[in-house]
Amino acid sequence: MVIAAIPTLQTTGDESCGQEPEYDGAKEVEEFEKTKAGVKGLVDSGIVSVPKLFLQPVEKLTEEPTQELRDESWDGSGRVTIPVIDLAGSEVEVVDGARRASATWGFFQVVNHGIPLIVMEGMLDGTKRFHEQPMEAKQSWYTRDTKKLVRFYTNGDLLISKVGSWRDSISLDYRDSVLNSDEIPLVLRKEVEEYMEHILELRERLCRILSTALGLEKDYLSSIDCMKTATLVSHYYPACPEPDLTLGAKKHSDPSFLTILLQDGIGGLQILHQGHWVDVIPTQGALLINIGDLMQLITNDKFRSVEHRVLVGRTGPRVSTACFFYPSTENKGKPYGPLKELVSDHNPPLYREISTKEYLAYYRSRGLGGTQAIPHFKL
Repeated sequence: MVIAAIPTLQTTGDESCGQEPEYDGAKEVEEFEKTKAGVKGLVDSGIVSVPKLFLQPVEKLTEEPTQELRDESWDGSGRVTIPVIDLAGSEVEVVDGARRASATWGFFQVVNHGIPLIVMEGMLDGTKRFHEQPMEAKQSWYTRDTKKLVRFYTNGDLLISKVGSWRDSISLDYRDSVLNSDEIPLVLRKEVEEYMEHILELRERLCRILSTALGLEKDYLSSIDCMKTATLVSHYYPACPEPDLTLGAKKHSDPSFLTILLQDGIGGLQILHQGHWVDVIPTQGALLINIGDLMQLITNDKFRSVEHRVLVGRTGPRVSTACFFYPSTENKGKPYGPLKELVSDHNPPLYREISTKEYLAYYRSRGLGGTQAIPHFKL
């Protein structure tokens, strides 16, 4: 039976002779990894409490605001809302909106982006189908080998941080924007291919918008080959029996140049804005765009890569799909630094040149949940 394959991970209630046994985090990770079942496997086994492996430090769960909000983005209900850009608007409105949002929030939602709702919903449904397959059907995809084009895993940083987040993921690498159809699991192949066809078109449109927003030629970002490769990561956050004790994703910023996120209607994503965690309220048909660390670097802080996290709940699952953009395979070792068009004697470079390969190696070596990686490369 499926449940028999799941180890008994230590929980807060485990006791021996009146004393709580010594916790061995490395052993817990090892036992969990052997199952290749993910967090979904734990939930299916009938657990009623969060295993210690997934308990987040209290200070990470109870971060208090560090300053007063100074933002005008309040909606009628008293909530702070992130910018929404209507891509059907005039070029001036779109570019100006993208410029302001990228400089202040690091995030913005786009509507009227050209991707049919049925394609977006299909992608979310396909993601859910993959993760809700019997455990045996997913195990062959479970790996931490980053050379694999398709990987199923729990938390990319689990072996480093030894503290898990409440989510499973499947990652598909479109190196140089290409992934052979046969590489994609059949259970979501059609949905992935339809979605990625549209996403790659949207990438080109966003490249033009952001280039113009930076005061550069429209084809500038495309010409420097910083977003040729796409990595599609589809996340599954199971319902959690004790959501106040863990996180779906720890605080982090994205190491990419740009990220496009599709999420369902459950909610849980929060952005750190002016020292406050701001809820991203799901909007049907909208996509979330966020600036990555490497975009902040080449724009010399003109655009900002902002930290974010995901809360979990008792209801679920929550499903989302993020597409991260990086340089081509040929240029992953190419150094990128602040663009010469954006620096001057009065605005000198803030960062040293760094290749994507080197940046990702440093980013991954630290795990999520700590401080951002990008300050490490400041001059």
